[in-house]
Amino acid sequence: MRALISVFDKSGIVEFAASLHELGVEIVSSGGTAKEIAAADIPVVDVADFTGYPPMLGHRVVTLHPKVHGGILADRRDADHLQDLETHSIDLIDIVVTNLYPFDTDPSIDLIDIGGPTLVRAAAKNHEHVTVIVDPTDYEVVLGEIAENGNTSSGLRKQLAGKAFTHTTSYDAAIASWMTNSSLTDGLGQPKSEVDLPEQIVLSLEKASDLRYGENPHQSGARYRLNGAESWLDSVEQLSGLDLSYLNYFDAEAAWSLVHDLGDSPAAAIIKHANPCGVAVAETLSSAYSQAYECDSRSAFGGIVALNREVDEDTVAAIVEAAQADVIIAPSYAEGVVDKLIAKRKNTRILVAQPPEPVALQVRQIGEGFLVQQSHHFAADSDSWETVTESKPTADGLQDAALAWRVCGHVSSNAIVLAKDGVAWGIGAGQQNRVESGELAVKKASNRAKGGACASDAFFPFADGLEVAAAAGVSVVIQPGGSVKDEEVIAAANELGLAMVFTGERQFRH
Repeated sequence: MRALISVFDKSGIVEFAASLHELGVEIVSSGGTAKEIAAADIPVVDVADFTGYPPMLGHRVVTLHPKVHGGILADRRDADHLQDLETHSIDLIDIVVTNLYPFDTDPSIDLIDIGGPTLVRAAAKNHEHVTVIVDPTDYEVVLGEIAENGNTSSGLRKQLAGKAFTHTTSYDAAIASWMTNSSLTDGLGQPKSEVDLPEQIVLSLEKASDLRYGENPHQSGARYRLNGAESWLDSVEQLSGLDLSYLNYFDAEAAWSLVHDLGDSPAAAIIKHANPCGVAVAETLSSAYSQAYECDSRSAFGGIVALNREVDEDTVAAIVEAAQADVIIAPSYAEGVVDKLIAKRKNTRILVAQPPEPVALQVRQIGEGFLVQQSHHFAADSDSWETVTESKPTADGLQDAALAWRVCGHVSSNAIVLAKDGVAWGIGAGQQNRVESGELAVKKASNRAKGGACASDAFFPFADGLEVAAAAGVSVVIQPGGSVKDEEVIAAANELGLAMVFTGERQFRH
């Protein structure tokens, strides 16, 4: 038997090669893999000696040769194939061991593997005769079957071939996504303002973890990620509490995204059922948390708390005095504070996480199909906003409006947010009409947003929604504009003495 070994991930490869040698398998290898095997005093034939050609083009062409692929692809039941092998002095290759460049860790043209996928696909196609191994965890079972039977079984070869095709499919999907995303985002990874979505999207997913269940106990659930690619969710370190559930992940992502969308000051966001029930920006993290909690302390029970600074003693003191949180997520925790949290909130899941990274596309399943869009982002900045009323917002009013607008983009439509002095005191989410969302926001604000700002995620189709906001005592309203009744709404704002700002962009979120 003959094995061709060429791997990037060399974990366990020397031990595997040594065992193959003991079983009488000749080893052919190249580059760094051959050097490691030879350094262990295991006989190895260099691919250059096997083919008669040295590596070329900066090692881009090594195994791409008829003597390699003929030896892999030959159908040993076909007399013509066997005659071709004899005519061209090609030796059979029975085992192919290879894994691919780690493209996902540092995507670049140089890490687009060509020879590796070609070897994998050739060996997997001819699995009736050839064993292909792409995962070091399969070394043991292969050695066991060769030791017992002199070769691998047809069932194992087919199983490994399926795994090999999944390996190359995932690899190609990662490359395709990288190249596609580069056309959808700017140099900082942020979505471009206008793009043509690709004609084809390739998704290859691997299970990252099983979950206790899905949204409800009778639904199975798991978390998947793009094959071979890690996200901030994979960087999460859980310091205490129960395992994360399906809804914990869903709400934690919403909270983490929002708190990192609030600027550089200390900020806190509390999420309940994917919607914020409290958001605040302050001079200290403890103040931000306390004010976010005060926004809607009843809804905060069992919520997800996201904090954008290291959690200190003062913040912990505020948290333990407040309602039970299901999850607390922050970039770090000061020494000793986790123990204090656990002592008071033993079931709370305490998480450390890296900042979320930009995502080019959002994919949502509907039935057997999918909806795809650019990821949620704010396209227009405040320089493009337009004041359309006789009254103009003050500097403080504009600051309140900016926070209300930013939070509004993270609230399920229809969304109304009332903010004052760095706090989103009233949040109305998910109602079927804008007036009722406004009424909810006003009720939750409970007079705490007087003199502040009201944000609406879409235009006011009638003046009644604006009148509800005015009842909260705000001084400025921010909305996209664009209704056929804009003039009527502007006139109502002037009559009410409100300043009104048009952003020119809608922020629906479903």
